[in-house]
Amino acid sequence: NGVYASWLPLFANEYIWKANPKIVEALREAGSLLRDKTYTHSYMHCWRHKSPIIYRATSQWFASMDKKPSDGKASLRETALAGIDSTEFFPAWGKQRLSSMITNRPDWTLSRQRQWGVPMAFFVHKESGEPHPRTVELLEEIAKRVEKDGIEAWQKLEVADLLSEEASQYEKNRDTLDVWFDSGTTHWHVIRGSHRDELYRPEAESADGRLADLYLEGSDQHRGWFHSSLLTGAMLDGKPPYKALLTHGFTVDGQGRKMSKSVGNVIAPQQVADKLGAEIIRLWVASTDYSGEMTISDEILKRVVESYRRIRNTLRFLLANLSDFDPSKHSMPASEWLEIDRYAVALANQLQNEVQTHYKAYEFQPAVARMLTFCSEDLGGFYLDILKDRLYTSAPNSKERRAAQNALFHITRNLLKWLAPFLSFTAEEAWTSLPHAANAKLSESIFIEEFGTFPEIEHATELLAKWERIREIRSEVTKAIEVEREAGNVGSSLQAELTIKLGDVDFAILHSLEDDLRFVTITSSANIELSTGGLEVLVRGSQYKKCGRCWHHTADVDANAEHPDLCGRCISNLFGDGEDRLCA
Repeated sequence: NGVYASWLPLFANEYIWKANPKIVEALREAGSLLRDKTYTHSYMHCWRHKSPIIYRATSQWFASMDKKPSDGKASLRETALAGIDSTEFFPAWGKQRLSSMITNRPDWTLSRQRQWGVPMAFFVHKESGEPHPRTVELLEEIAKRVEKDGIEAWQKLEVADLLSEEASQYEKNRDTLDVWFDSGTTHWHVIRGSHRDELYRPEAESADGRLADLYLEGSDQHRGWFHSSLLTGAMLDGKPPYKALLTHGFTVDGQGRKMSKSVGNVIAPQQVADKLGAEIIRLWVASTDYSGEMTISDEILKRVVESYRRIRNTLRFLLANLSDFDPSKHSMPASEWLEIDRYAVALANQLQNEVQTHYKAYEFQPAVARMLTFCSEDLGGFYLDILKDRLYTSAPNSKERRAAQNALFHITRNLLKWLAPFLSFTAEEAWTSLPHAANAKLSESIFIEEFGTFPEIEHATELLAKWERIREIRSEVTKAIEVEREAGNVGSSLQAELTIKLGDVDFAILHSLEDDLRFVTITSSANIELSTGGLEVLVRGSQYKKCGRCWHHTADVDANAEHPDLCGRCISNLFGDGEDRLCA
């Protein structure tokens, strides 16, 4: 009741806070007071009410960390530490953190003196303090009563109701269990209890059929749920109840402050979902490094929205250009595709391997970053940019256009599978718009699909290296065109005619593209010259007329009297046998 014991000589029955001034005065009179000053310092307090509290010594129930069990096996501490070594940690630093806590922790205090909570429902001897010899049997009986009549069944139970003649020798234990014991035994109650049919695999007992694949929680749970689950698992099974632990940081605002109603910096997930959509929250989570504090603000969400739009725009282009593609009719072996198509698929396959590796390690942020780069730079800034001419100007059923669609189909259906874990609605929406011919082997929902495979690309390593260099050269070409555009010498890149001077290795690479080089640079013409110096790009504006269909500036625009606004290539694609392309 907050007063000093009656047998104390000076402050008997005094309320603790009222006694403080008297204690100070007594110290002063005894000459034992060095200094009396009010200052701010840490003091034990109620974490919920923030009011000062006092501790009193009471008898408790403990789980010993170091006492050997009666069968002589390892202690609880030894078993838990051994279990840590068999657990995967994401991030890896979690292992040392949890191991240090287990190594240095005292015995586990299992009991609490609270009115609420799970009762430690057993009887103890009044003199010895030992539990009743039939405790396990009695617990079962009490559990049946609680299951029938609720927790009040224990509270109303009299000792004599179960112990009859022995009632005078025993008393009810009034303690409740530590709440961390409650949460720490969820593996027992869930995997082998409420969700046994869905999760428990008794036939895989030797293959960890009782174990959860993953526990994930905030970094404070190394001393909480991760910790108590490890100890209860060690008690029950001699090993952790999980195969892996994932630790994430806490959400903070743009200035690194914790979310607080009093500060007014709380960003409610439901409000974000209502305003921007649930996928924006998912994309923010997936694109943030969860191993540290996760920063969120309106400005950050704007950037996430921009990334989201970029992905959806990429998908919109892909699906639009597959609208007349039927895999059962238009599929072609990769060997018949154009070289840039084979490169794009080889690059996508390489990315899929990276994404799968990241996903297996729960590394979502680098996976998302790489996918965003793929959509914006590899596809939007390169492959799709070059592909537009072939998709829009080639004959609809030409092998050049169908080859491009084959590559787009394989890229799209696999890209959607990469995106599905965090852009669920978008992935499912786009999946239902894909050509679903019988031989495409596509499920009705993307969420019953597994990661797919790409057609095998011969000499993929060499192809990737070659086109990586082509992209580097193209980047320099783009810079040179931009200089001329700013000077007013050219408008769009298709008004430009190029001369590229380069060394023998690069010369051989671009020479292999033949006339398709101009499609790669998106210019009306592109010539190469062998040079002993470094790379040099010369740009001049074309003097020829622009084709009204493909917008290329060529000498043969106006050459055909029936179609004076078209170039020879477009006339062939529209009314003749069509053009032949080699690479792009």
